[in-house]
Amino acid sequence: MRPGFTAIAIARLRGYACLLAMTAALAACAQTSVVRESGHRGKPVPSRPANRPANRPKPGAIVTVRKGDTMYRLAVENGVSPLDLAVWNRIPPPYTIYPGQRLRLSPPRVASAPPRPTPPAPSTIKPPVASTAKPPAGAGTTGGAPAPAGSAATGSATTSTKPPTTRPPAVPVAAQTGFAWRWPADGSIVARFSASDPTKQGIDIAGQSGAPVRAAADGVVVYSGAGLVGYGELIIVKHSEQWLSAYGHNRARLVNEGQRVKAGEQIAEMGRSGAARDMLHFEIRYNGKPQDPLLALPRR
Repeated sequence: MRPGFTAIAIARLRGYACLLAMTAALAACAQTSVVRESGHRGKPVPSRPANRPANRPKPGAIVTVRKGDTMYRLAVENGVSPLDLAVWNRIPPPYTIYPGQRLRLSPPRVASAPPRPTPPAPSTIKPPVASTAKPPAGAGTTGGAPAPAGSAATGSATTSTKPPTTRPPAVPVAAQTGFAWRWPADGSIVARFSASDPTKQGIDIAGQSGAPVRAAADGVVVYSGAGLVGYGELIIVKHSEQWLSAYGHNRARLVNEGQRVKAGEQIAEMGRSGAARDMLHFEIRYNGKPQDPLLALPRR
């Protein structure tokens, strides 16, 4: 074999070795990169959903569903809760969406606030206008003299000087709904509702694993599953066209969709699915807008 041919062969073998090394490195990088979901606008999708704060409504904003979209992904990408997105757009379980469908990213206008009866204005009694006619002769002690203190005219004037009646307190949620609410579980409250905090749309009631979770009012189960991330094993009960309640982080669900339940009936067992401790996350909503449950529940 000629020396020149040997040198060329060695050089080619070294080139092949370098090429194989680069290919192996690229393969290793590909294993650690994000996975792209086909048909989803070419955006990278993490292997696990990002745990970002939810429920930042965008008034007037609309998102159009494209092929490959899911309710959860659209909610996370737009900073809202999957449950809110479903309720705002009146999408029933199992929350199926279709390409071309337009979804609102904020509550409908009718969900601004529950109607509150307007209290009547405080009544005031106007004093009668004094008559300018002269009394007949002989009437009273002296002709034309003013009536003595304590007369009817003076009494009416005194009545009008009373302070107006005190404005009654705001009507509680229980009076607005037209039905009585019951506590959904026994235990201490470890987190309260905050209208300004999107992560506190209800209350958290701590308890023991397996403790009964009860329906807060009569209604129909419209959801029973674990498809809404962040709520664990979730049950949603519809009480009227405007009012519903949600029960999250259960250990076990004891009712099915379409089932009618009575107030106080056990619907689940308390647990920690999607939570750091055994507790019930309880929400009350009016046209999709969260309300403070403590304004509806009776004092205990």
